[in-house]
Amino acid sequence: MNISGSKEALSLKHTALIIALLLGIMWAIEIVDFVGIIGGLDHLGIHPRTQSGLWGIFRAPFLHGGWWHLSANSIPFAVLGFLVLLRGFPDFLGATLIIVVLGGVGVWLFGASRSVHIGASGLIFGYFSFLVVIGFLERSFGAILTSTLVIFLYGGIIWGVLPTTSHISWEGHLFGLLAGAVAARWLGKEKPGRG
Repeated sequence: MNISGSKEALSLKHTALIIALLLGIMWAIEIVDFVGIIGGLDHLGIHPRTQSGLWGIFRAPFLHGGWWHLSANSIPFAVLGFLVLLRGFPDFLGATLIIVVLGGVGVWLFGASRSVHIGASGLIFGYFSFLVVIGFLERSFGAILTSTLVIFLYGGIIWGVLPTTSHISWEGHLFGLLAGAVAARWLGKEKPGRG
């Protein structure tokens, strides 16, 4: 199954295996963090406007603030990541890199001072907006159906971009959402207008 019509589509089995592998890495890291063999890992996230915090851009999606945080991110990551991966591995890899880098840089530039940002939620918000914007750009049956399904299942997450709770990185949500839209614009195949 391929929702974009590209030739790079993976089988459903391989798509599920890639998502399972990424989730497995997240859970393995949380186990290491919980056991504390090498000390806490959460400090390795994004520290806004610090030189060392730049490396956190690439580590943050794999780090979580405990089992509840990881559990809350696992299902949306699996569902939305799976849907993006159905477009083909190149689109998945491109969208993921754009979301991680652009979203992370946004958090690094504009996040609260002396804060640490971790978790896959920025990536989740990015996948959400990527899939929604792709539906508007491509206007193919598969893309529109996927976009509608994503809005129906996860449309409520949009409220997560508001600064409502101090321990939740609304900046990560906001910049992930914006980066996902940019990724869709760069990677999508816009349908030519009528005229």
